[in-house]
Amino acid sequence: MGANEQLQDWRSDALNLEREAAKAVIGQHDTVRLINIALFARGHVLPEGGVGVGKTTLLRAIARAVGGQFERVEGTIDLMPGDLVYHTYVDADGKPRIEPGPLLKHGESLSTFFFNEINRARPQVQSLLLRAMAERSVFAFDREYNFPHMTLFADRNKVEKEETFELASAARDRFMFELNMATPDDDEVRRTLVFDPLFHDTDALLDRVAPAVLPWQALNTIAAIIQASVHASEAIERYALDIWRATESPARYGIALDEVDMNNLILAGASPRGMSMLLRAARVVAWLAGRTYIEPEDVHVVIAPTLAHRVFFTPIYELRRTELAQALIERIVERIAAP
Repeated sequence: MGANEQLQDWRSDALNLEREAAKAVIGQHDTVRLINIALFARGHVLPEGGVGVGKTTLLRAIARAVGGQFERVEGTIDLMPGDLVYHTYVDADGKPRIEPGPLLKHGESLSTFFFNEINRARPQVQSLLLRAMAERSVFAFDREYNFPHMTLFADRNKVEKEETFELASAARDRFMFELNMATPDDDEVRRTLVFDPLFHDTDALLDRVAPAVLPWQALNTIAAIIQASVHASEAIERYALDIWRATESPARYGIALDEVDMNNLILAGASPRGMSMLLRAARVVAWLAGRTYIEPEDVHVVIAPTLAHRVFFTPIYELRRTELAQALIERIVERIAAP
């Protein structure tokens, strides 16, 4: 089978993955699509949102539809790096035992790792995750463990700030997307969530999702084919480079925000890794649309979740990050001329 036939078959699988995941959540179409894009761009995702909006249900639905092994860890202040690597217990004979922990026990069959409330975990734990995310491997028991198919999802508690540790910029830069999973605004969706008993039973919702709808062991291979098959023209390359410059010096492009000194707003613009991930994600958007070339709209779909968390503001404006980051990205899209 040639690359074109493979891409067509996998596109059907990818769209089917979205349909299956959507059976467990409603009102979150954009979030489901962006997670799907990240999966096929082989990027990790940091979903955010208030308590009870369905983040865990959605991620469990995604994990079930993808297939492979799923593992979940709860972030707590007393969690240590070793707790991810090994598990100690006393067996029936009273002898101490050590076994691989949640990050290692499934070996190469681990496909989805969900770290709940990552900002409750200490920086040492977050640092271990950095390597796991970047290299999809860790060293333990005098050997290296690899989990090449793993996608890591980590959510943050945005409500409670006591006993939490904010993610360092290096940690945030490892995530392809930061996704804001908001409470649905549509009245009919809200009515369904509150009054339909089906949405009160998570296990029943997940049972509706077909398991393993795609050959997850080949995700890395197909992702590489997508990146090699979807092209960016010279005009798109110039457009992306202008966007990058605008994250560093927005005033240079005539970008203004209300009550903001634009010359003293930016501490650091998007990183090279961030721009690379932007283009990787845009290629997947184009592929899902059945094209072999990137259009500006493909970049627009992923620019906010890819770059908003990668622009760092000076201290006086950092407290307004949520508001300013979104506004800045919107102005960049408005002001930078698309090809």
